Amino acid sequence: MAKTTVHALDLNFLGRKSAIGAYLIQHSSGAALVESGPGSTIPGLVRGLAAYGLTPTDITHVFITHIHLDHAGASGWLASKGARIHVHPVGAPHMRNPEKLLSSAKRLYGDKMDALWGEFLPVPDAHLVEVQDGDEFDLGSMRITGIHTPGHAEHHVVYLIDDLAFTGDVGGVRLAGPRYLRLPLVPPELHLGKWRESIRKLLSLDIERVVPTHFGIYPDGREHLNLALHMLDATEHWLESVMADDPPIEDLRRIFVSWQQAQGMELGISEDVLSVYEIANPTWISADGLQRYWRKIRLAG
Repeated sequence: MAKTTVHALDLNFLGRKSAIGAYLIQHSSGAALVESGPGSTIPGLVRGLAAYGLTPTDITHVFITHIHLDHAGASGWLASKGARIHVHPVGAPHMRNPEKLLSSAKRLYGDKMDALWGEFLPVPDAHLVEVQDGDEFDLGSMRITGIHTPGHAEHHVVYLIDDLAFTGDVGGVRLAGPRYLRLPLVPPELHLGKWRESIRKLLSLDIERVVPTHFGIYPDGREHLNLALHMLDATEHWLESVMADDPPIEDLRRIFVSWQQAQGMELGISEDVLSVYEIANPTWISADGLQRYWRKIRLAG
C-alpha cells in the first residue's frame, strides 16, 4: 500500500526555519492541514500553500493537536475561509471564545504577545468539530483517526493516517540531524505520568513515521517514541534530585537551561541549531511547568 504523502510547510516563525510547521495533506475534495500555526505566521502559511498551487480557501479541514497558540492560533482565520476545525472537546470552548486562553498566555509573554503570536480569532460553532478518543474522519480515500494523548496538555490529540502519527507536542521537539529530543514541559497541565501513558499507548499502535509540529517527518517512529519515554524518565529523575532543595524559580530556570544545553552539546548539536530549539520550545517555560507539576502533582500525591 502506498504511503500517505504529507508536505511539511515551514512557517518561518520569527524568521527561523524549522521552528513551527503545519502539515498539508491533499485529498480528492481539496486539502487538509494538521496544525494551523500561530496568527503571526499566516503569511508563511499562505506561501507554503501557494507552493502546491493552493490557497487558504482550498483547506477543507484543520486538525489541531492542542490549542496552544503556536499550534492553533490561525484556526479562526482558516475557519473564516471555510475550513472545519477539529479539536479535543476540552479545548473546543477556548476555540469558540479564546479570551481566557489569551489572558493566560499574556501573563507569560507580556508585551511580546502580538509579535510572537499575532491575532487569535474565535472559531464559529458551525466550523468546530470536537474529536473524541478514537474518532475517525474520512478525507476522500484516506481516514484520519484522533487519539487522546494527555500529558503535555489535557486536551492533546495525536492524529493517525496509516503508519504515520502527527504527534503535536506529546512526541517532543526534534529537528533534523542527530536523534535529539526535547520535551515541551509547559504549565499549567503538565503531567509526566499521563504523558508516559500516552507514549505507551502510541507504542502499542502500528506507527512507523512520526511528525512532530516542531519539526519534520521522521521514518523511525518507534525509536522516536522510545526516546520520548526515556526523556520523560530522565526528566523525572532530574526533577527529584533538584527539587529536594526547592530552588526559587529563577534558579530552577537557570539549572534546567544548563541541563538541556549540555544534553544537546554532548550529541554535537551546534549552537545555531540549539537556538532554534529554544525558539520552538523556550526552556525557561519548561522550568515553570516542572515546578508547578512538582508542587501540584508530585507533592500532593
